[in-house]
Amino acid sequence: MTAMLSLAEAARRIERRDLSPVELLADCLRRIEAVDERLCSFVTLTRERALAEARAAEAAIMAGDYRGPMHGIPYNLKDIFETRGIRTTAQSRQLADHVPAADCDAQERLQAAGGVLLGKAATWEFAHGGPAWDVLFPPCRNPWDLTRDPAGSSSGSGASIAAGLVLASMGSDTGGSIRGPAAANGIAGLKPSYGRVSRRGVLPNCFSHDHAGPLAWTVEDVAILLGITAGHDPRDPGSADRPVPDYRAALTGDVRGLRIGVPWRWIEEDLPASAPTRVALTAALDVFRGLGATVQPVSLPPLQEYEDCKKIIAVVELFSIHARQLRETPELFGASLRWRIIAGGLVRAETYVQAMRQRSLLARRMQAAFAEVDVLMLPTGEPARPLQPVPPETLFTKRSYTTAFNVGGNPALALCMGFDAAGLPFSLQIVGRLFDEATVLRAGDAYERATPWRQRRPALVA
Repeated sequence: MTAMLSLAEAARRIERRDLSPVELLADCLRRIEAVDERLCSFVTLTRERALAEARAAEAAIMAGDYRGPMHGIPYNLKDIFETRGIRTTAQSRQLADHVPAADCDAQERLQAAGGVLLGKAATWEFAHGGPAWDVLFPPCRNPWDLTRDPAGSSSGSGASIAAGLVLASMGSDTGGSIRGPAAANGIAGLKPSYGRVSRRGVLPNCFSHDHAGPLAWTVEDVAILLGITAGHDPRDPGSADRPVPDYRAALTGDVRGLRIGVPWRWIEEDLPASAPTRVALTAALDVFRGLGATVQPVSLPPLQEYEDCKKIIAVVELFSIHARQLRETPELFGASLRWRIIAGGLVRAETYVQAMRQRSLLARRMQAAFAEVDVLMLPTGEPARPLQPVPPETLFTKRSYTTAFNVGGNPALALCMGFDAAGLPFSLQIVGRLFDEATVLRAGDAYERATPWRQRRPALVA
């Protein structure tokens, strides 16, 4: 089944003309028809547009005009990425009829690279309130177990890739919304450095912590997507004007001499990992030792300091984004998001300012840790939990291993590191220096080459 190929392998076959983009798209569409009624990973399917783009890609490639590894590849976009002429809803009744007049930066770049847009993927409401049953569409489910949560907020992106419905997606990450779904669905997902990928045309969640980034089946696929979507965008005030290296060329498989730091206090005390997750992490670190890397403990400020700082900032900025809608049409929000927006209106200005000052200090402490190590490694989280409503107050009470790296702005990759007794994926998180995605991806790719986890897919059948 060609829909189950990695992006990189499909691209190689398309370049050799062993695979037709039209055939690949047809396989994805058959798979969507067979399983997505239960999975709910797509909220909008652009079938006719995709067929036209696939035919155009095939004609261009046959004429010798091959644009690169994205040419003819089906992908979707999280439904907060605006698309010209295609409904972009953020899973909210507030935007039920919103049809943008322009494409986001990521869509412009993917289209220029010859990609085939197959539709919009499910999210949590405005990438924040979920999972919820009182919003525009039903929540997405996890293809490894339909009773489990695919995590959010890039839930449809993660589930559709794992289930073989598309080969690539773009998501957003404010506190873990790329890495959480990558972890729960057993795929690869990268939160790049802050400003590495433009957020122009991406509906905001928290201006100072939002990141846009790729999700795909393998780390090599993610490297391809990042190479296409990264780069300075003068129309995004948060975009970084930094050179974009050849990420795919960095995937040498060689991690000899790589210095790995593990924040053991976070894992053992601040947010104790379960015994099975500890075992999986230890096994992953042993793989890296076998490949010639070294592992050492690293000290960082308590996890709760990063959590408190980020959540104060995030809830205030969330209120600033949605205050008008909250006052005028509150009934069009789902309950979870509505209560979280209200909370942001109760934070005093001096508290927000002090949180922003603290963020600067915590980010500096994060960067200082990389004087001793090249990357950090820790779990992304625990295996997927049951799919059920989550009280709005968990925004403030729940800790995670992902939020700190939004505060720091560092690149952070989630990738599969095995499976638990129930067949649900474990996930490894690899974090690097600012704008050093190349080293993070090199480490993740080396691990994938040394382990068998990419040979296993969800047993989701028609």
